[in-house]
Amino acid sequence: MLIKDLFKQKRMVFSFEIFPPKLTSPIETVYKTIEELAVLNPDYISVTYGAGGSVNNNRTCELSSLVKNKYGIEALAHLTCINSSEDKINKIVENLNKNNIKNILALRGDVNGEENGSDRYNYAFELIKHLRDKGNLCLGAACYPEGHVQSDNLDNDILYLKNKVDAGADFLVSQLFFDNNLYYNFLDKAASKNINIPIQAGIMPVTNKKQIERIASLSGAYLPQKFIKIMDKYEHNKEALRDAGIAYAVEQIVDLVSSGVSGIHLYTMNNPYVAKKITNSIESLINHINEEAI
Repeated sequence: MLIKDLFKQKRMVFSFEIFPPKLTSPIETVYKTIEELAVLNPDYISVTYGAGGSVNNNRTCELSSLVKNKYGIEALAHLTCINSSEDKINKIVENLNKNNIKNILALRGDVNGEENGSDRYNYAFELIKHLRDKGNLCLGAACYPEGHVQSDNLDNDILYLKNKVDAGADFLVSQLFFDNNLYYNFLDKAASKNINIPIQAGIMPVTNKKQIERIASLSGAYLPQKFIKIMDKYEHNKEALRDAGIAYAVEQIVDLVSSGVSGIHLYTMNNPYVAKKITNSIESLINHINEEAI
């Protein structure tokens, strides 16, 4: 099923994100993670596409195929385009098609200084335009509730986001955020620019202070004082910080679901325990919302 059709069938779409292991680690290390997440019955599971070139892309395809073809859960394969040739993109899409993967999250990707002699794609909307011409694909795109770190401000960033929508994106998945009010402000601004496709809220539970500080630094995410107090209070107690992080994420999700957002995308960090705890806490809420829509 195309993910855009999930949004038509459900008022609330709930999904997970996983990532392939480092190239120095065997891919089998993620198999058990997928098996444990599949039991939670998410609407789909996305598989990231990080640095590492064709080898990493093969891993993205392999894990996406496992999600889709072994466990029967829709897979969303990430695809980055920066420094990629049209031929390379076409071969990747062909490989995904062979594995029955029709849902792609089209991303620019990080500029890492490597060059392959191609300037075919410099922005995500260019990749979306190219993929839109390839037939029966469902295309997701990223959005940034606080603005992309390379954008001058949120208003300009939303104009760039409109380019992705106009190019043919079917739905949006947001970067992580820790202050729901900032997300609601973003939704209002997006709506004012006639961005009316489904937007999923990206939520990342805190399990490690240094990790989340690094991610926040890279993404530019604002850390509310309430959130900082939790990290400072429990940073030296791994289990306490994990449980407090789960509780904070659940609180965010309850508010978001009650406010009528289109979906929740949980950045699992390949941690089935955290995903299970959060899913169990909000399952009845999501079921209630979706039953209302029947």
